[in-house]
Amino acid sequence: MKITLLAVGTKMPRWVDEAYHDYAKRFGRDITLELKEIKPEKRGGGVTAEKGIAAEHERLVAAIPARARLVVLDERGKNWTSVRLAEHLKDWMAGGDDVCFIIGGADGLSAELKARADELLQLSAMTLPHGMVRVMLAEQLYRAYSILNHHPYHRE
Repeated sequence: MKITLLAVGTKMPRWVDEAYHDYAKRFGRDITLELKEIKPEKRGGGVTAEKGIAAEHERLVAAIPARARLVVLDERGKNWTSVRLAEHLKDWMAGGDDVCFIIGGADGLSAELKARADELLQLSAMTLPHGMVRVMLAEQLYRAYSILNHHPYHRE
């Protein structure tokens, strides 16, 4: 199974890259976690938030892997526990599905992309820095994987 994280934003601090890659390498051979950074649209100079979101939308759609289930992170999405994420991961793996998670830019995501999603998922009710979201999502995916494999990483 391949899990793709599409994240609007480039040039993250070193600690973000190091933490993300630490979790990404922990998966077994049955799951690959890949990060694809999407160039954010520059704001100002007549580029409104709406124009920026539209430009980022085009870049995101072009980067979505074919036939992948689409999970969009959104503050109004479902609030899953780690165990619930593990249940979904198990179902996706059993169905042979690849999954693509999308982390939007500073102004959010287009309504069209949200409507296209198979799932809208809330990582937190709080606003989080985009780099932190990458790390937290990678950690939660690894935690879900460890739950499925009865690894002691997760404790209840």
